[in-house]
Amino acid sequence: MPKRFRLTRRFPIAMTEDAYRRLRRFAQEAGLDEGEALSFLFEHFDSVIDQDTFSHRLRIFNSELEARKR
Repeated sequence: MPKRFRLTRRFPIAMTEDAYRRLRRFAQEAGLDEGEALSFLFEHFDSVIDQDTFSHRLRIFNSELEARKR
């Protein structure tokens, strides 16, 4: 039996414009709203990311984070 889709948490989130545009595009292509798209991505996180490049991309993002906040 499929799980019932129930939104249990709502939280304010900060995203870059590029990230939000990409989320909206992904959601539209998948036929989902943005919240459903985020739920899908995090529920299936391990199978969606590329383990070989994830840590490298995360290090780059973290190194640029302070500059991007200004």
